[in-house]
Amino acid sequence: MKKDIHPEYREVVFQDLSADFSFLTRSTIKTRETITWTDGKEYPLVKIEVSSASHPFYTGKQKIVDTAGRVDRFRRKYGMV
Repeated sequence: MKKDIHPEYREVVFQDLSADFSFLTRSTIKTRETITWTDGKEYPLVKIEVSSASHPFYTGKQKIVDTAGRVDRFRRKYGMV
């Protein structure tokens, strides 16, 4: 195998903001935020909007996402109206 081609994995907490659900896994993602996990250790934190706890396929509940409102806010913020 070639040396120095594999990424460095580390333990990271992913937090689903819409379902108040968090899970600890290994990832190569870079982040600036940290969180103290249930084991008392501090881990990097990645905030996500959809996970298995909030996705309609897994929950069986329909959720409407306001994408049009986001686009309008972006255009107003950057003067593209």
